[in-house]
Amino acid sequence: MDATYVWAVILALAAVTYFNRLSFLGLLAHVELPLRLRRMLAYVPPAILAAIIAPQVFPAGLSSLQTLDLPRLVAALLAVIVALRTRSTLATIGIGMLTLWSMQALLA
Repeated sequence: MDATYVWAVILALAAVTYFNRLSFLGLLAHVELPLRLRRMLAYVPPAILAAIIAPQVFPAGLSSLQTLDLPRLVAALLAVIVALRTRSTLATIGIGMLTLWSMQALLA
């Protein structure tokens, strides 16, 4: 594959992403969203985070507890506790990652 083609695709995708977000923000910048929609949108970040993390903690085809990755499981459980206690996304990600890296270092 030609490098020029790859860079053209990357730039095209970046432009589409940029204008997609710009149009959404531009169109809705001065519109007051209904309360019900704002409440629903509040669940989007935790849902995305869960969708990214869950397959890493619970791999597909899980047939026994022996296939669980202990550092990831412990980090995920601790992150859930931090999330419930603090309601802080940054604290949840920070504690989860520190726990994961620490357990991986200890078990390596």
